[in-house]
Amino acid sequence: MRAALLDNVSHRDLRLQTRLDAAWGDAASAVPTVPAEFKRVQAHFPIVFQQSADAGGFQPVALLGLMESRNSFLGLREGGAWEVDHLPWALERQPLLVGRDGEGWVVHIDLDSPRLSESQGEPLFLPNGGQSPLLERRVSVLQALHEGMQALPDFIGALLQYQLLEPMSLDIELADGSVRRLAGYYVIDEERLEALPGSAVAALHEAGYWFPIAMAVASLARIPALLAREQRLARA
Repeated sequence: MRAALLDNVSHRDLRLQTRLDAAWGDAASAVPTVPAEFKRVQAHFPIVFQQSADAGGFQPVALLGLMESRNSFLGLREGGAWEVDHLPWALERQPLLVGRDGEGWVVHIDLDSPRLSESQGEPLFLPNGGQSPLLERRVSVLQALHEGMQALPDFIGALLQYQLLEPMSLDIELADGSVRRLAGYYVIDEERLEALPGSAVAALHEAGYWFPIAMAVASLARIPALLAREQRLARA
């Protein structure tokens, strides 16, 4: 990685290839997400949690596949077209990064990214030096993801306070008849959630956490569809 502060002079000729490619790291079976994105994510992907050294001990992720290093929504069509309406922010923000500038943050770009070119793709800057619509969108996604990550520890803290996370295990039958267990993830404990006293529910509402919790629970209904997609891939 070669991160540099993005500017319209040094990088005026840079163009961005917007296609997704497994060779560019887009084949991950899970990508980080944040509560502000849960409403969009839950329509297509299960939201689960994995232990992390950051964010209060857990990081929510969108499951894009059930097999290691396989993104089930990538490459099903010619050219690697994305299969659903929402592209997770963790993928869309590429190759932009958050950098520090005193008390604030600035936009960096990974100059080693294979997505960048001076001859292929869409320009990052307009001829007058302004940001292109593509760059404006990517910067807004980066900002939303960054702000979501900053707020995440408090959200995770609330889940832990009310003991709302439980380990998840899922048995997947493979094409050869063998069974693989997907483990290491956590999900919202629905029974404990339903049993919360009114005061706890009110506190979660007031903090703005009840809605993303509900979205995370609803997203688990996407697991059968994801499993079916995986099985179609295995037979292809």
